[in-house]
Amino acid sequence: MARKVFFSFHYKKDNWKAAQIRNHWVTKPSLKLAGYIDKASWEKLERSGSEAIKRWINAQMDGTTVTVVLIGTETYERPWVEYEIKRTLKLDKGLLGIYIHQLEDSSGATSLKGINPFYSFTDIRNGKVYSRLSDIVSTYDWVKNDGYNNFANWVESVAREAGL
Repeated sequence: MARKVFFSFHYKKDNWKAAQIRNHWVTKPSLKLAGYIDKASWEKLERSGSEAIKRWINAQMDGTTVTVVLIGTETYERPWVEYEIKRTLKLDKGLLGIYIHQLEDSSGATSLKGINPFYSFTDIRNGKVYSRLSDIVSTYDWVKNDGYNNFANWVESVAREAGL
C-alpha cells in the first residue's frame, strides 16, 4: 500500500539530498513500489513568516500517514523540524528518521553525520524521564541500509506500528 509521506528536513542545507530521496520512485516501475505519494511542494516557501509557514506545514501534513525526518548535519537544531516532529506526535502519525549524510550534494560532497533530532524529545512524568523519542523512533541510513530498495518497507512498518 502506498503511503502519503511528509518529509521534514533542513531546507537550505539538505534540499538537494532530500530531492534525491523524494524522487527515488521515478526510476521504479510504479509509485506504489516507491512507498509514498509525495505531498510537499516546498519550493513555494522561502520567507513567508512564521504563521504562514505553520499553515503550510499543517496543510502539507493533512492526509499523510508518516513523517520522515531526513537527518543531515544540522537537522537537529532546526526549529521547523522540531515543529514538524511535535505536530506529527500531536496527530498520532508515524515517525521515521533517515540519515542522509552519505548522499552527495550538488557539488558531489558528503557531510558529517548529524545528531539524532529525536534525542531532545522525552516522555517525562513526575520529573522522571521514562523514554527518549530517539529510543523509540526507528532510524536508518539511506546509503548503508539501502534506502532505495527499503524505503517502502520502512514507511509501511512505521505506519502499521502507529496503527494506520
